[in-house]
Amino acid sequence: MDSRDDRYITGAPAPISVVTGAGSGVGRAVARELLAAGHRVALAGRRADALTDTAADAPPESVLVLPTDVTLPDSVDALFAAVRERWGRVDVLFNNAGVNAPATPLAEFALDQWQRVLDTNLTGAFLCAQAAFRLMRDQDPRGGRIINNGSISAQVPRPNAIAYNASKHAITGLTKSISLEGRAFGIACGQIDIGNAATELTERMKAGVLQADGSMAPEPTMDVAHVAEAVRYMAGLPLAANVQFMTVVATTMPLIGRG
Repeated sequence: MDSRDDRYITGAPAPISVVTGAGSGVGRAVARELLAAGHRVALAGRRADALTDTAADAPPESVLVLPTDVTLPDSVDALFAAVRERWGRVDVLFNNAGVNAPATPLAEFALDQWQRVLDTNLTGAFLCAQAAFRLMRDQDPRGGRIINNGSISAQVPRPNAIAYNASKHAITGLTKSISLEGRAFGIACGQIDIGNAATELTERMKAGVLQADGSMAPEPTMDVAHVAEAVRYMAGLPLAANVQFMTVVATTMPLIGRG
């Protein structure tokens, strides 16, 4: 079954996607997967050099590099204004930008760490979703799709990660709210919860990470390409269908029964 959007299959202009956090990890893998599937992709992230690396093999007419700080409303507005000016619309937003804080017990967790994580993971996701929603609502033809990166920490928390856990649980509420309000405008919203995709951020898991019972144990990872393929599938559905929630994990990771 071909999972690409009907507008692309029938020869209409290629879908236009925005990927935040596109300079590394999951964001880079998803951006490259969408480019390979025929999308035109706007790459958003803090570091221009990293975004340029992501775009290295893409046709110039299919990619747009836009350094962006998702915590700043003006920066987010400039991102979507640039995409609209270049391509006229947005069909897909992969809302992926995120940060974590060093593992810290609740009693010692600093307020500035809390605010940094929530500002990026939650407020940044809200700002990008809001800007995309407005554009999708008003463009012709109307509609689009927003895919939020939730993480398995949206379902089950890791110890000593209260800000990250709280931010990702909140993403689920954001996803449901966008889904509800988007119905009137042909805007679909889904969430992908990812567990242990192999990126530079999960290298530490090979040496062992803290478990719910207080022990340290290495955790298995999976190829990040599988996550990119899953997002591409979600992005390629016609707007009459939606993957509301998808969980993609390394098969033997200690998720089921965690806690």
